[in-house]
Amino acid sequence: MVIRAVVWDVDDTLFDYTTADREGMRTHLTAEGLLAGPGSADEALARWRRITEAQWARFAAGEVDFVTQRRDRTRVFLEREMTDDEADAWFRRYVTHYESAWSLFPDVLPVLDALADSHRHAVLSNSSLHVQDRKLRVLGVHDRFEAILCAAELGVSKPEPGAFLAACEALELPPRQVAYVGDHPEIDGRGAADAGLLSVWIDRSGSLAAVEPPEGPRRIASLAELPAVLGAHTRFGAPSSFG
Repeated sequence: MVIRAVVWDVDDTLFDYTTADREGMRTHLTAEGLLAGPGSADEALARWRRITEAQWARFAAGEVDFVTQRRDRTRVFLEREMTDDEADAWFRRYVTHYESAWSLFPDVLPVLDALADSHRHAVLSNSSLHVQDRKLRVLGVHDRFEAILCAAELGVSKPEPGAFLAACEALELPPRQVAYVGDHPEIDGRGAADAGLLSVWIDRSGSLAAVEPPEGPRRIASLAELPAVLGAHTRFGAPSSFG
């Protein structure tokens, strides 16, 4: 079956979220006077990441809305009661530093150029349209995508099949003609495969190499490998294991 479109995750797939978050938070904590000593930065950054993952999981499960998870991240991290306005103000100061560190991964523009004439492109993110639309504009790739869909507006999050199927519907293509590329083996990889898309898991760091991979996704270490994966699927059908 020919793959006619690629749907993309954004954070840590197209956009280097981990680096931007780490560098932005380090600068923010310094500006806020919250680093107690030489080793405190790494501890604080690791704690911020754990809290972020926990609050995102609540948002993805529909327990809280997008704005509430941001406020709760701030309150849990600072370990103090805060009004909504206080939490919003603290988070906005962090965002200023975070945005100054935004960048695409170096393999993104080459692969988008390589696939520009052969495939249609869209975005499916577990964030909000307000956040991702602006991010893609600032990074200079917004016009590369026909549709930008986000969980906050869809009302359904990855790995639920409905999120992936909504992207296919936006492109007016059946799932078997759509590939999905994301960095999380379960949320992106297994989720897309279970929804019937050609699932491609980008694992740049190899940090999960020892983890038993889920069934379905094709594993790549660089987006430079993606055209070959799409071509192999078109010629020979879906392979049964990771490449």
